[in-house]
Amino acid sequence: MPQELPGFYYDAEKNRYFPLKGPIPGSSRASSSTINARNPTIKATQATNFCRKTRVRVSKLLQGRELNGSIIDFNKGKCSFMEELLKIQASQAMVWKYRGTEKMSDGALDQMHIDIYTPEGQTEVDVLIAGGINGSLSLFEVGKGGHSDNGENCIPDCVRSVVEENTEECSKAPVHIWRPAGASLQMSSSLSCIKLFGKHPSYAADDFFSIQHALVTTLGSETSGGSVFILNIVEPLDLYSSTSIRRMIREVASFNCTIWTADCNHNASLAVIGTNLGAALVNSETGTATWTCRSKSDVLAQQLDQSGNIVLCGLRNGAILTVDVREKQEGFSARLTRHKIPHTPFGRYHQNSKKQWFELRGHIYPSYSLYMPSSICCLASLQSYEQYFLASSMDGSIKLYDHRMTKRGAVQSYEGHVNSHSRIQLGVDQSERFLMAGGEDCKLRLWSLKSGELLSEEKFSDSVLSTVRWQRAGAYVKIPDESNGYEECVSGQKHSWGAWCGSQEGLFYLHW
Repeated sequence: MPQELPGFYYDAEKNRYFPLKGPIPGSSRASSSTINARNPTIKATQATNFCRKTRVRVSKLLQGRELNGSIIDFNKGKCSFMEELLKIQASQAMVWKYRGTEKMSDGALDQMHIDIYTPEGQTEVDVLIAGGINGSLSLFEVGKGGHSDNGENCIPDCVRSVVEENTEECSKAPVHIWRPAGASLQMSSSLSCIKLFGKHPSYAADDFFSIQHALVTTLGSETSGGSVFILNIVEPLDLYSSTSIRRMIREVASFNCTIWTADCNHNASLAVIGTNLGAALVNSETGTATWTCRSKSDVLAQQLDQSGNIVLCGLRNGAILTVDVREKQEGFSARLTRHKIPHTPFGRYHQNSKKQWFELRGHIYPSYSLYMPSSICCLASLQSYEQYFLASSMDGSIKLYDHRMTKRGAVQSYEGHVNSHSRIQLGVDQSERFLMAGGEDCKLRLWSLKSGELLSEEKFSDSVLSTVRWQRAGAYVKIPDESNGYEECVSGQKHSWGAWCGSQEGLFYLHW
């Protein structure tokens, strides 16, 4: 067994050591997370107190910058003026709720930029594509109110102001969204996933223009299994037509199993789906499907890496597997390598069963397997740090892992999240500064991705905010400046400063 060297990790396949680049700058290992993991009262109390500590007045920040420059002193140590100011802004969002959007976005949600035909000619628009647990699939044009006889205007109502009862702020409503008459479709079962093909890294400025297809999956029902669809947005769409969305979507493959989740590669050639039987690859052109992992534990969450060669699979039993999708196998009857994976000592399955191992088949790397205390509900990779990924489980745990050091545990923990059984999305902004998630207590929480600080927790919905999507593009981030009004805080980089959330109550928009 190779000895452990400080500052290096050992790759068994390549039989050599590699230097560690270290955690995300500014991140810190939360020593109290393990101690308080089984005590939700202590966990919630500490998270709330931690959240209060971040509420520093802007005037104090400005005073510190005048005295000390861009690096200022606080009780918690030296801090960046810009980072602290962004945290304050992020914790003070304005929130609007859109009328007429009930039960349309609680299953899946994403945003894209497309060309459409209008009575005035061809134009580019921002579009939200939303899927409901009730099986509805809808397109919403953002930033325009259409004619009422050709669709429905969804008017925003302010439900939270930065300052309570601030009617002046509430009057500054964001743009309306419009649901054209032909932009709705009832699918055979619940929408389980919406992903865009051809995405650039989240920090790219012009990632809209490479998106030409969207992957849509349905969960399945008692009478039929789930299905995989491709939404074609290469050609300009006529959203004024009553059959526009029906013409642009096609079914690629159907299955006799439940499809919980999906992901897709950048060149629109391949999709990977997570089912109650394991993980499978689907060719987006031919619909040919091949198993890449077979497991008796459902695959509830998936995330392809940047290369498209490796997929992380989060299982119902709490395991997170690393699966190689490059090895080609023909058909669902292909022979897969059998593996025996140990149950985690803290896992639910270990407590209720005498079994110490569970079996699965596939092209997996057992040495990279890791475990969370409960079923995995979401996985999300970081684009600027390719070895890092976020994982959340159904006991409320949210953790940041380094794929090179999975045996050492999490790099960062995010306290305060509330979950016991729901599949709730994680949302990371384009600059990868902030992490957002709804909870079963119907609150929306925001953390600093690097430090793990809980920046805000607000309740403005009476149902769980199960879907979260930060805007993919937006204006430059602006911050107040006493001398010239506003200044750029992310020089030369476009950044979204708004987010969409979906619950059974409807669509919500957060803006800073």
